[in-house]
Amino acid sequence: MGKVLIIGCGGVASVAIHKCCQNSEVFEEMCIASRTKSKCDALKEKLEGTTKTKITTAQVDANNVDELIALINKEKPDVVLNLALPYQDLTIMDACLATKTHYVDTANYEPEDTAKFEYSWQWAYRERFEQAGITALLGSGFDPGVTSVFSAYALKHEFDEINYIDILDCNGGDHGYPFATNFNPEINIREVSAKGSYWEDGHWVETEPMEIKREYNFDGVGQKDMYLLHHEEIESLALNIPGIKRIRFFMTFGQSYLTHLKCLENVGMTSIEPIMYEGKEIIPLQFLKAVLPDPSSLGPRTKGKTNIGCIFRGKKDGKDKTYYLYNICDHEECYKEVGSQAVAYTTGVPAMIGAMMVMTGKWNKPGVHNMEEFDPDPFMDALNKWGLPWKENRDPVLVD
Repeated sequence: MGKVLIIGCGGVASVAIHKCCQNSEVFEEMCIASRTKSKCDALKEKLEGTTKTKITTAQVDANNVDELIALINKEKPDVVLNLALPYQDLTIMDACLATKTHYVDTANYEPEDTAKFEYSWQWAYRERFEQAGITALLGSGFDPGVTSVFSAYALKHEFDEINYIDILDCNGGDHGYPFATNFNPEINIREVSAKGSYWEDGHWVETEPMEIKREYNFDGVGQKDMYLLHHEEIESLALNIPGIKRIRFFMTFGQSYLTHLKCLENVGMTSIEPIMYEGKEIIPLQFLKAVLPDPSSLGPRTKGKTNIGCIFRGKKDGKDKTYYLYNICDHEECYKEVGSQAVAYTTGVPAMIGAMMVMTGKWNKPGVHNMEEFDPDPFMDALNKWGLPWKENRDPVLVD
């Protein structure tokens, strides 16, 4: 079918690369590019002989637009799958614009010097991508990503209008460390230490970090504490799902994680403000990232399951209705398949599927778009085929 250029070679990228290689009828060729080419080479060596996909590797600085343009011009991919850091979204989008190449990512842009993430920077590219005749697909992970597709699917098949969405992200896995993050520590800690917010009656309601706590009994996992966070898909769903009155996002955390995080905050280790240390300027959070376990090393240690999904409330044929769509993913099964824990797996699989939707033309709409703006059915079918089967509950327990 075609060629994908994957930028990044961390835990999520490794999963997406494995899944592209399983899907070699679509991904006939793949170039893996990263700042550290040796990581790309090691993954290529591991996968060659197990797939029909032709794999090449390259070194690239994702902060450098000229380097990115040169690489895209050399490789001539049909789509660029951005699995680098969110700080690098805009430089990669600039390179895709310059080369008129389709773009897919899993997380929205955030500036490195400000703990703030929203779609405004990427939405500003809408007209330019439309004029260039290319598609930018934003947030093709699980949340955002699958949660957005779940919302579009529920609207298409289950409701006349959706009034309330609660997105619940539960990781019931145990990696055995006193404190570690399941994805990039810098991004993870910035996300959970920021103020929370939710969408209600046409405006944002802001909360203090971890201020709102609920308990929920998750299928396959059990009873867990969960906390309201800000999350980017709320922003796009509020625009694209008609009839919405409120959208909230909750994520589970264990007490050990919260205790360690609070201690680190209290001593300044989660700060992104530069400090001087032995004559050199450092960012405390970046130093903390360097001493914490690498998320990609957690796979062989992690046991348990994740449960991520959306509870919808709305109306069908004039009657009130509730509906819960979710996925359960097993950490140990993920490790057996692709050498990763389930948090990376649940992001890497939808990244591959999103690239496949664009590559095959099933999702082809010039401009910059969020996942819920497309027909959800082919994506939902692909989730079942490629490792993230979904479940339905038509009488769920609601979150108060």
